[in-house]
Amino acid sequence: MKKSGTRHKARRRAVDLLFEAEAKKVSPAQLVAERREYVRDDESVGTIHDYTATVIDGLSGDLTQVDAVVSSHLRGWTLERLPAVDRAILRLATWELFNAVDVDPVVIVDEAVELAKELSTDDSPAFVNGVLARIAELAPQVRAAAAAGDDRPAPGTE
Repeated sequence: MKKSGTRHKARRRAVDLLFEAEAKKVSPAQLVAERREYVRDDESVGTIHDYTATVIDGLSGDLTQVDAVVSSHLRGWTLERLPAVDRAILRLATWELFNAVDVDPVVIVDEAVELAKELSTDDSPAFVNGVLARIAELAPQVRAAAAAGDDRPAPGTE
């Protein structure tokens, strides 16, 4: 098993929060804010890593677009039919592929596959890898457009 780094732990916490938020039908950003408030009084809640908060905040603002991208790259599935943990992993990784310019897309896909191995079904790692490999092909274009200040929709979301 791969050694877990700080970013891996932050991603795992983000997946946990995305999963919990969906189950509770609340905003993931709201959960982060609540946890940050709780930790002031009770350290057992655990602090929220800055990267976790960054990803959750970014994803909360881009969820509709991220879901559209993920949905358009599923084959034989709908987003709603996926296991909730797989949905959370795909959302997180898709947002990172388009926005985390300091992380190589290959690393993002590898991290998502590792999370699927840790948290989901035996079939999930291969499924997550396949979907994200298709989405990762768009990442350079989306990152370049963002860097250029282009406000057009991301490819595959039109």
